[in-house]
This record gives sequence, structure tokens and C-alpha cells, in this order.
Amino acid sequence: MRILFLGDIVGRSGREAIKAELPALRAALKPDAVVVNCENAAHGFGITEPIAADLLDSGIDCLTGGNHSFDQKEALVFIERERKLLRPLNFPAGTPGRGTALLETPAGRLLVINAMGRLFMDPLDDPFAAINRELEACVLGRDADAILVDFHAETTSEKMTLAHYVDGRASLVVGTHTHVPTADHQILPGGTAYLSDAGMCGDYNSVIGMNIEEPIQRFAHKISLARLTPAEGPGTVCGVFVETGADGLARRVAPVRAGGRLEKSSPAF
Repeated sequence: MRILFLGDIVGRSGREAIKAELPALRAALKPDAVVVNCENAAHGFGITEPIAADLLDSGIDCLTGGNHSFDQKEALVFIERERKLLRPLNFPAGTPGRGTALLETPAGRLLVINAMGRLFMDPLDDPFAAINRELEACVLGRDADAILVDFHAETTSEKMTLAHYVDGRASLVVGTHTHVPTADHQILPGGTAYLSDAGMCGDYNSVIGMNIEEPIQRFAHKISLARLTPAEGPGTVCGVFVETGADGLARRVAPVRAGGRLEKSSPAF
């Protein structure tokens, strides 16, 4: 199976970059499934129903979330009827929505798991236990032909530990949340592909997708004068591409960058 995962969409710049670059990425990589983190898609904070529908209509097969999943309160309602929109699996019981989706693709069944870390994040339920339950219920190679885990977390140590914890039981563990693409893509000894952070889809002439002035004000002067707002320059699409074998484990993994400021530094798959 060929899987394209793209990092956090930040505001209009990220949404427009996705729609502009996805057709060419599909033509070049021929993915069986496209999964994108959308938790910052609505002006940098959360997701609305029209934006979710527009992204899915653009050719995305599943949308994942994170700590901003419910910043737009309408998401508490429409996430129940949009089964291709996920929120972290380890939110407390009774939270609207779901943390997994089993997708039918041309190459078989893809299980998408969305979970959130706890170091320097909201104190949610244990993500290791939650993911382990899902992997025991839906076994790679038996119940799913590939398994992707979007681990929305702050620290590389927690992301790396989770990847080794599920090595051999998932096709890909990819980190989201920090909005900075890392260069540590690899296939672990058990066959699970790993990347600490996919980066973001947005304007990289920014501070993790936000206009520069207010972060400078807050860090340099310790005074907040305005809300954080997304940068709206040309967006770069960042993510990771994985190809699995018949056993569902990774055979190849490579970072993906298209458009905007980072494209020229992108390796070809």
C-alpha cells in the first residue's frame, strides 16, 4: 500500500497549498490513501464543517486532529456524522467523535489511529494503552493491510518511545503538533516507518504558521497585544510518504515537501 500523510494544515495558506499541490502529488506518488492533520485549518484553531467538507472533496481520505480539535465548538456536533474526521483516541470517554477509522482503499484496508501525547500537553488518558487496545483489536496483516498512527505530541522522546512500542505492529508512526518537519525518517527494526514530525502545511515565513509580530512581542517583551493569526503567504505542503509490503510493514519511507519556501530543499522520493 502507498500512503501519503501530510502535516497540520494551518489556516487559509495551508488549505490553498493542499488543494494546489495534491493533484501533482497524487500523479507522482500514486498513493492509495491520503491522510492529513487538520486541527489548525480554521484560521489556525480547529476545524469547521464547511472546511472539513472542502478538504475531503479535494481528495483527502481521512482527517486527523489534536489538542485544537474542538476549538471551533461546532466540531462537537458535526464530528459525530463525519466519520472521516478523527480526534485523539485518548480523549475521555463520552467525548464526541472517534479516534480511529478503517478505510477501504484500492490496495486494501487502512486503519488510521489518532492519539495525543501527554508530556507538556493536556493530561488525557494514557495513549500507549489506548493505542495498544486498538492494535490488539485490529491486527496488522490480519484485520488491516496497513496501519497509520498520527501521534500528536510535543516531545520527540514520547513520539520515539511510542514508535518503538508499536514497532512491527503498525506501518507508520508519524508525529504532528510542532509544525516543524524533522529529518529522522527511518524504518525501525520491526518494520514500522517513523518520522518525529511531519511538519505543517502552511506559510513557513512565520512562527509555526503564525504571523511573526505577535510571537516576537510575547517572547521579547512578555506582553500579549493581539491574538495569534495565521501567516498568509505561499504555503508549503509537508508530510511523509510510505510504501508497505504484503505484510503491511514499511518498505520505503521519504519526506514530502511541495510548493512554497521549502520545496527546493525537498528530496525526491
